Amino acid sequence: MFGGKSLWVVIQMGGIAMFVLLSCSVISLAVIFERIIYFRKRSRVKRTDFMQGIKQEITNSRIPRAIENCRKTDTPFSKVALSGLNLAGHHEKTISEAMEREIIIETIQLERYTAIVGTIGSTAVYIGLFGTVLGIIRAFRDISTAGAGGINVVIQGISEALVSTAAGLLVAIPAVITYNFFIRRIDNFVADMELVASELMDILSVK
Repeated sequence: MFGGKSLWVVIQMGGIAMFVLLSCSVISLAVIFERIIYFRKRSRVKRTDFMQGIKQEITNSRIPRAIENCRKTDTPFSKVALSGLNLAGHHEKTISEAMEREIIIETIQLERYTAIVGTIGSTAVYIGLFGTVLGIIRAFRDISTAGAGGINVVIQGISEALVSTAAGLLVAIPAVITYNFFIRRIDNFVADMELVASELMDILSVK
């Protein structure tokens, strides 16, 4: 159908909606790669291994070393543990509230930019449909202006207009899949932070 046409020509066939979708695609890919790298860097250490080392240090009355281990570990749950260990010796409620605040702060950092991918995933299809409607209107207007044209001309115009819908789906599907993946990863991070806060409170209360 588009044999012999370059990618740039196909994009122009879709009209302004194609340029909007192209921009959305670039933004979506940039956020996806940034978040994947961010999550990967902060999931190199397992929670169970981390807490085993922290428990050993606290049990041996080496809280400063436990704090240093938290600072060396770049994960959300290590920052939660650090906020609690910095208040070791204070009232349990004070320690618990500090860790809860840190969980909220880290959750905000984890969720940063993900709404952009979700928004693009939910709107790209509609942008594509909007472009298709404009393309069909343009095709019929050109036919009426020329005063001639059969079914082949109509089909050609509609097929060119449908490029926008195809592009919208091409942008939306990866964005939706990735957004759901991000939400799942964030839920796992939050669960780890809550478990670390609970485990640390148990360790400190025994100590």
